Amino acid sequence: MWIYEKKLQFPVKITRPDARMAKIMIEQYGGCDGEWGAAHRYLSQRYSMVTPEAKATLNDIATEELGHAEIMGTIVRQLMQGLTKDQIIEGGLEAYYVNHGFGVYPCSAAGVPFSAAAFQSKGDPITDLYEDMAADGAII
Repeated sequence: MWIYEKKLQFPVKITRPDARMAKIMIEQYGGCDGEWGAAHRYLSQRYSMVTPEAKATLNDIATEELGHAEIMGTIVRQLMQGLTKDQIIEGGLEAYYVNHGFGVYPCSAAGVPFSAAAFQSKGDPITDLYEDMAADGAII
């Protein structure tokens, strides 16, 4: 396995609430191509890799993505901390707030909850790696 250091890889120190930015960061946290999706994509696809090195690489990438999710979740939480009712409404976060308050919940900026339907695992290493590149915005 790996050792978890109980600190963020990059410190997050946001001091001013910003509902619009929180909505954008929620997408990066739990949207279909956000950190949750990336971590689960690589964890699922590692099993179809044909070499131990390829499996280990996808496992390493997946755990790195989980670290990114931790950073993004921290950013979302700090951006929402101290928001007023008016700021929540002006930033378009009212639907999110009604369902989750200031909790960090994996969903898209449109409020669609994270789903494994956001990624694919076909069991074919080449197909899976192509899917990874497309999800990461690489030109195929």
